Amino acid sequence: MIPKECKRLAEVDFPIAEVSRHAAREKSIRHGHPSTLHLWWARRPLASSRAMLMALLLPDPCDPHCPGPFKHDARKALLGMRGRPSGWDREIKTDEGLRKILLRFIADFANWNNAANSGYLEAGRALVSAAHPEETPLVVDPFAGGGSIPLEALRLGCETFASDLNPVACLILKVMLEDIPRSGPRLADEIRQIGTEIRAKASEELSDLYPNDPDGAIPIAYLWARTVRCEAPNCGAEIPLMRSLWLSKKPKRKRALRPRVERAEDAVPQVGFEIFEPKTDREVASGTVARARASCLCCGAVLPPERVRAQLAAWRGGADTVFDEEGNRIGGARMTAVVTHKPGEQGRHYRLPTNADYARVHLAQRRIARILDEWERTDMHGPCPVPNEPTPSRDTHRAVGSQFPSYNMATFGDLFTARQKMALVVLVQLTTVVELHRQALSLIVTRLANAGCSLSRWDTSRENHQGIFSRQAFPMVWDFSEGNPLSGSTGGYHGALEWVADVAGAWPKSGTGEVQQADATDHPLPDQSVAVWFTDPPYYDAIPYADLSDFFLVWLKRTLPGLRILHDPREGRNLLSPKSQEIVQCEKVKNFEGVSKDKIFYEKSMANAFAEGRRVLDDEGVGSIVFAHKSTEGWEALLSGIVQGDWTITASWPIATEMGSRLNARDTASLATSVHLVCRPRLKDAQVGDWSDVLRELPSQVGDWMHRLEEEDVRGADLVFACVGPALEIYSRYSRVETADGREVGLPEYLEKVWEVVGREALQQVLGTAEAQARNGAAGALEEDARLTALFLWTMQSTGESDSADSDLGDEDEESDVEDQDDEAPRRKATGHRLPFDVVRRFAQPLGIHLDDWESRIIDTQKGVVRLMPVKERAEHLFDESVVDDADVGTDSPQLSLFPDDPPAVRGRARRGNRATVSGRAAGAFTHAATTLDRVHAAMLLQASGRSWALRNLLRAEQERSPDFLRLANALSALYPRGSEEKRLLDAMLLAVPK
Repeated sequence: MIPKECKRLAEVDFPIAEVSRHAAREKSIRHGHPSTLHLWWARRPLASSRAMLMALLLPDPCDPHCPGPFKHDARKALLGMRGRPSGWDREIKTDEGLRKILLRFIADFANWNNAANSGYLEAGRALVSAAHPEETPLVVDPFAGGGSIPLEALRLGCETFASDLNPVACLILKVMLEDIPRSGPRLADEIRQIGTEIRAKASEELSDLYPNDPDGAIPIAYLWARTVRCEAPNCGAEIPLMRSLWLSKKPKRKRALRPRVERAEDAVPQVGFEIFEPKTDREVASGTVARARASCLCCGAVLPPERVRAQLAAWRGGADTVFDEEGNRIGGARMTAVVTHKPGEQGRHYRLPTNADYARVHLAQRRIARILDEWERTDMHGPCPVPNEPTPSRDTHRAVGSQFPSYNMATFGDLFTARQKMALVVLVQLTTVVELHRQALSLIVTRLANAGCSLSRWDTSRENHQGIFSRQAFPMVWDFSEGNPLSGSTGGYHGALEWVADVAGAWPKSGTGEVQQADATDHPLPDQSVAVWFTDPPYYDAIPYADLSDFFLVWLKRTLPGLRILHDPREGRNLLSPKSQEIVQCEKVKNFEGVSKDKIFYEKSMANAFAEGRRVLDDEGVGSIVFAHKSTEGWEALLSGIVQGDWTITASWPIATEMGSRLNARDTASLATSVHLVCRPRLKDAQVGDWSDVLRELPSQVGDWMHRLEEEDVRGADLVFACVGPALEIYSRYSRVETADGREVGLPEYLEKVWEVVGREALQQVLGTAEAQARNGAAGALEEDARLTALFLWTMQSTGESDSADSDLGDEDEESDVEDQDDEAPRRKATGHRLPFDVVRRFAQPLGIHLDDWESRIIDTQKGVVRLMPVKERAEHLFDESVVDDADVGTDSPQLSLFPDDPPAVRGRARRGNRATVSGRAAGAFTHAATTLDRVHAAMLLQASGRSWALRNLLRAEQERSPDFLRLANALSALYPRGSEEKRLLDAMLLAVPK
């Protein structure tokens, strides 16, 4: 056992940049990656989990308490590693050299290409064994979710205990940690054999519903559009709800639909389509629906959202086609195109639907109706073959509770068409009777449910299916894609089978883990039984795991009727996953005690979970908690729970794990990194800390850490929150911190000092030493607005963006940044960078910056979010109207297009021979006593409008005034995002500065 006095490697050093690079790349990994087994939301990258686990398990060789046998065995393991990099022999001889080699090994092992490499595997497990020679360490994750952390513990040869309250998560964990390791690569072959037999039997029952075309082409997708009726007088035409008329946007294979209106005397006009190959994008007409407003192709009338919803609600979402008694389509969903594949040919082909296509749909409706009638006649013995469990209501999480009630999609069965239901019912029945590997095979069924429901869509860029969960919410999809489960293409049973089998075949030989369904606040393990407690907890109301997972649970319960974890009785009948105990903020839901699951509930429950982690952790053990919340209030609550749970934070490592280019990262301070806090049990005899001593130590601790992180290319909000860990090392080592008069200093008060220190250090870096020391109005300091702008932009910085995407379900299920197709009225998003109000306030107050003074001048605050106003919005505030008459460039200047919405004060009118300038009218040009930031922005606006004469004069005047103008301009140029209009203008303006 590693002595508790000996620091772990994660407490002294960590290869941030290398591990971040591998974690970001991992999101583009496909076949064989464990994340492609089945979707789970916000899954941790394996790279960061593996690297952090290694650093938690190994002692620091440079620590004086590091056991000598470990250093000996570690050198032996590294030097004996097959395929080891060259140059280790000399460097590894010293303790410092050994530390460097261990860090290099961890960085290289984080590479997915080395994850199953026998040389790295053997060396990694040997290192863990050398650090824990007496007993194999037990790694525990109480919020195991998708299983990244416990899976990597198995890879490293540890014992692992994974638990989660959610039944779907537990099933995924059982397959990953028990079934696959127990059977090894043999499982892949057996799954393929059994799955092929299931597919063959399914084809016998379903082939008449999915026949091949007469020419031998295989339909792989049927593209549908929900429809409503135009309510304009003298029209009544059917409106196919289509967000886009594109079928394929692939270069050299572009295809689209061209609408044509057919009118007959005294008849309702009809809309038809033809498939064509557009030469330019302009040839493709716009879609017929946007934000629930439908436009009639026949008369141009617009049907408002409330009427669109009302019509679709009458048909329970409108996903099914309506037929008359003779089988003729009379309404409901309309097939717009059929995607086919011709054996022996490359690419997709597109054709219009035929009556025969509709006949198969009608046949499926009659068949599923007979199955349901038979179930009802048997006195409801067993669950309904089609999920009749209720979908989320309005009284639930914001991300899931708005869509279904609006369209009367009351049960999960309403999310599927009749033919989709028929296919899934058959596959459920065939899987249920299988005796071997049923748990793994059940995941194939739910993969098909994800790709084959009326909320799935056709990706025109890649010509394949996209599953329902393009985001962590239930969207409304107007035009959806129905896959052919019998085809070998994406969306079919064969493809889903291969994804699961590939994961099973790629897993290296290892021991098995233990999985239990458990509440993190009441853990089943005994006291002090755990070596490493490592978890990634849920974050407030970010993801409604229980509500989202119910989509899969309703099918899994029918496929695995005897599996206890899917039928936990703790919540009455428990039709769906447990929600009362789930530690997710959702004010509309109450726990068992009738208490609203609000912010207080979340924070109290999380503190209880941390206390449970401390209870089960051995006194010599170590913990790690992953956090990526961007709110300072969220951080304070998390840290408070950790400190109150008798933990001491000993290190903090930010690892880039998120997509910097994802939707909510654009123009916001969404974190690109997840901060891994390293924790230890607080000593029972911890001393009382002196407040003055803590304050003296804080600046150097934070300053050193900021410099270290910047060397690792960690910036902005990521850096801010990563500094909290080192700051808490000082505070949390004490049982309490007191002032000289005996007053206890609480964590919120301490964190205020932390934000202040970070802010001052940031100002020193971007504006110079004087800014870090100066208060409001002090000599040598730039004005408040300059400091506020600089801090704002500094916090906006983030790590480099990744072009990779999430791979939770493979190609067909890659996460994307599409909007929900059903939103309220069109909203024009205001431009400008954004930060949460509490983040801005935390920095501004201790630095003497009064936010109210700058409201509507450089910032705009709404709904808890502060927006930094773009320069072009400041023109009216900066310039007097008389500047209109001083313009020295005509309105036809090509540079005016940079700011097409500029007010007249910037645009001006041409006056030949008039060379009056803004700087020449210094007092009258600005609407107020201009600050340095005002003058920089004015110069940028002059640059934008092409007023070179006025700009040159302003720059000469500023050079004579003081160096502050250029100092601030250069600082802002370094802070504005690359590619932004502000940075381009600043750089162009600086080039015009007289030498």
